[in-house]
Amino acid sequence: MASSFVVGEKFRRRVTALLQRTDTPVPPELREELELVLDQPEPTTLSFRTARNLKKHLQDKGHPFYLHELLEDSSLHLPEVVKPPRNPELVARLEKIKAKLANEEYNRITRNVNAQEINRNGTLADFGRQVRSAKAAVVTVFNFLVTVAATFACSYMGSQYLFTETTARVISAVIASSVVGLAELYVLVRTMEGELGEL
Repeated sequence: MASSFVVGEKFRRRVTALLQRTDTPVPPELREELELVLDQPEPTTLSFRTARNLKKHLQDKGHPFYLHELLEDSSLHLPEVVKPPRNPELVARLEKIKAKLANEEYNRITRNVNAQEINRNGTLADFGRQVRSAKAAVVTVFNFLVTVAATFACSYMGSQYLFTETTARVISAVIASSVVGLAELYVLVRTMEGELGEL
């Protein structure tokens, strides 16, 4: 916490002029304190107590300048904070706790990793599994397309007994194939939901 000022050149000049005046003498105790301040090497510090005494003297004698004018180019003197040395036992405990927390974090992150499943031959097995799933998807799409096309063809051919115009036959075939296609999609989605639920 600050307890003194670092005074500037303006303070030195004004206080020197104040000490040389003979019409309003400075009290001897205050004079000694101010002379000690002026004799100090840079940075010159002025204690708050001396500053209060100087302010009181200036007010009592009715000087034309005030303390804040003297301290205009001054600054607060903040003593350097000395940090106490750290306790070695405490530092060792903190390092131990940090290492323990890092180890727990690592174990939490790698909890799902199994080293026995990761090997060089595992890539071919994964590739085979992916090919089988891709093959199943291609067969499902092909089955969907064949079913819709067959429904369209059957509806188109079968509707010749009901409708004589080609437009009506095409519309009835599109409606029938759309209904069958939507039913196929419904079954396909339900099947995929079941497979995803098992995973």
